[in-house]
Amino acid sequence: MLRHLLVWLFFAALAGGAYFLFTPEGRQFLDRAYINLDRAKYKSLHRAGKPLPGTPDLSRFSSRLAEQGVSLGDPVHIRIYKLESEIEVWTQKNGRFQHFATYPICMWSGRLGPKLKEGDRQAPEGFYTVDKDALNPNSIEHLSFNLGFPNVYDRGRGRTGSFLMVHGGCASVGCYAVTHKVVDELWTFVTTALENGQARIPVHAFPFRMTERNMHLRRGDKWSGFWANLKKGHDLFEKTLVPPAVSVCEGRYVFEKGSLQTFNSLVEERCPPKTGGNS
Repeated sequence: MLRHLLVWLFFAALAGGAYFLFTPEGRQFLDRAYINLDRAKYKSLHRAGKPLPGTPDLSRFSSRLAEQGVSLGDPVHIRIYKLESEIEVWTQKNGRFQHFATYPICMWSGRLGPKLKEGDRQAPEGFYTVDKDALNPNSIEHLSFNLGFPNVYDRGRGRTGSFLMVHGGCASVGCYAVTHKVVDELWTFVTTALENGQARIPVHAFPFRMTERNMHLRRGDKWSGFWANLKKGHDLFEKTLVPPAVSVCEGRYVFEKGSLQTFNSLVEERCPPKTGGNS
């Protein structure tokens, strides 16, 4: 009798555990486990002086530029994906943007979800722009540029925080740390584009690759509505290959098809005319 009871309890526990993994809380648990495993691996490699998985051949920078027909000083767009620990550089060519490189992020702190307040150790998610005033060539983490958190969307929701950066090294209390060698390459793109007349670099930070599957897996999460809003801007870029013009209307991000005149504009509180092109 006792044996049967133990067997029943064992299978009940398995069933309960399986059910838990399909709940929003279970998904959060799996995401945190995945993130922590990556962090441990990347920190270990960084301490050993080894390149992180997926790092381009940084020693061939000039050759990689030539192979893709990219000139330093061309307009730049940056995209960040937390869960995958990746940061992308896109460069403008013939009126649209092409992917130049994806770099691993050595460390970002916190969980999936936006930054809410000073000291919560969360890396931000949302739509930001980097101008010349955001550059810090004397960073304690080699080089850094400020994302501009909080933007008008964040401020409208009472979110606080300061000095949220992309920087070198492999330590973070709310920033995106990409190692010294990677930030050197990012810095070159950002500074030459700004020096060549780009007013602001659009930097879009997402919780994960914004696929339908990833969204479906996290349905019911408390941030699912926020992420659905971010996905509209993400997908508009995927469709047009020009960063959208981003504004804030009635407490939500809204997006208009971008152009070479509008894609790097500051995120402002503005409700665009309601037409079929708005999201």
